[in-house]
Amino acid sequence: MGLTETLADYFDLDSHDTTVRTELLAGLTTFLTMSYIVVVNPAILAAAIDIEGVGDGRLVAMLAVVTIISAATATLVMALYANRPFAQAPGLGLNAFFAFTVVLGMGVPWQTALAAVVVEGIIFIALTAVGAREYVIRLFPEPVKLAVGSGIGLFLALIGFESMRVVASDPATFLTLSPVVANDPVALISVAGLLFTFGLYARGVRGSIVIGILGTTVVGYAAAALGYSAYNPENVPGGAAIATNIFLTGSTTTYSLAAYDIRPLAGAFLDGFANVDAFTFALIVFTFFFVDFFDTAGTLVGVGQSAGFLDDEGNLPDIDKPLMADAVGTTVGGMLGTSTVTTYIESATGVEEGGRTGLTALTVAGLFLLSLAFVPLAAAIPEYASHIALVVIGVVMLGNAVEIAWDDLTYAIPAGMTIMVMPFTFSIAYGIAAGIVSYPIVKLAAGELDEIHVGQWILAGAFVVYFAVRTSGVM
Repeated sequence: MGLTETLADYFDLDSHDTTVRTELLAGLTTFLTMSYIVVVNPAILAAAIDIEGVGDGRLVAMLAVVTIISAATATLVMALYANRPFAQAPGLGLNAFFAFTVVLGMGVPWQTALAAVVVEGIIFIALTAVGAREYVIRLFPEPVKLAVGSGIGLFLALIGFESMRVVASDPATFLTLSPVVANDPVALISVAGLLFTFGLYARGVRGSIVIGILGTTVVGYAAAALGYSAYNPENVPGGAAIATNIFLTGSTTTYSLAAYDIRPLAGAFLDGFANVDAFTFALIVFTFFFVDFFDTAGTLVGVGQSAGFLDDEGNLPDIDKPLMADAVGTTVGGMLGTSTVTTYIESATGVEEGGRTGLTALTVAGLFLLSLAFVPLAAAIPEYASHIALVVIGVVMLGNAVEIAWDDLTYAIPAGMTIMVMPFTFSIAYGIAAGIVSYPIVKLAAGELDEIHVGQWILAGAFVVYFAVRTSGVM
């Protein structure tokens, strides 16, 4: 039996009405549409992770290696265990929560944040193994679940615009358009690159985000070669402030095998268990778990619908298997040194190309491993170029809001609070908390007490206590 026949037999291609060639092309398509994460994830995490004796260029390269290994591991499990065409990698939004909320915002050591990722992954494995998914889903208010994606989209877009130097902080309005956009090569090149990427995305060009990032990078290097440089943040007028440490070019560190030495990252989560504040740690684990669980479940159902996998009741059969792949990937990723792994909505592009089995996912995993050869190049991508992806994906994620019943105020209020609080407080956790706290209150006020689960009251009360403790200076 040849390789083609072996693959067709193992992944049961005939019953899924597909071929090896179709699955391989579908895998290539999915990889091209999500490979930007190899550059973007390290750029985000590097803002929060500081390792003594490791320079910025090497750190970014190390994080790229960890990103690739965790993505390949999770997607390989998806292929061989779940036999589904879904690809996985460290999730956008979850990495931003890790870096900007937990580490930089709350002052939690990055090792402790990694420990929280590992604990979340282990909890996810345990709950998936015992089939507790249905109960967990019922516990969280539906409008909050539907709103999380859009809130994260706005949060990511804000982070992207900051690194692109399109927006600036302002003493009067807190946030404003950068007053030096027209004089800042970084801002001008970023905006041009963003519009170029949007154009490619609108035309359905495969790998449009990657092409946009690379194109913007080339223009940035060309501008630097012509003598241009990023605007000096100290010269911004009117008391406004733009992002610092932004340069037209990335790190030009020479190609070195040191980039593949991830020992300073791998196992660092073990140090994170020392001197842990139990309440804060539990909140971090809870938020990682919540966003990962429902983001993954929503993506699986959405992509599964496109592939025709859903049953008559709208459920994805054997959903516990792809959820287990996600849990394993998250646990491995945390142990190696990256944030939570989740299923990518970009998997839909491979499904549209005809991907129906785990062979599509196996192809994606293989391509991730092949990309290890180009890891040092990740550090050469300037931050503003990689963060174009955050704005593009942020716009796409806003589409989740159409599923919310906006004509029902008991849904609109908690959903709206979830979406608005995330970017305005620069925290995914606070957005989720705002939705969970407001949900039972508006349901009670509307006389719909029977629709409130006792667990939802407990969650709301816990968040009220947390807010009181967090903002009173106790922690």
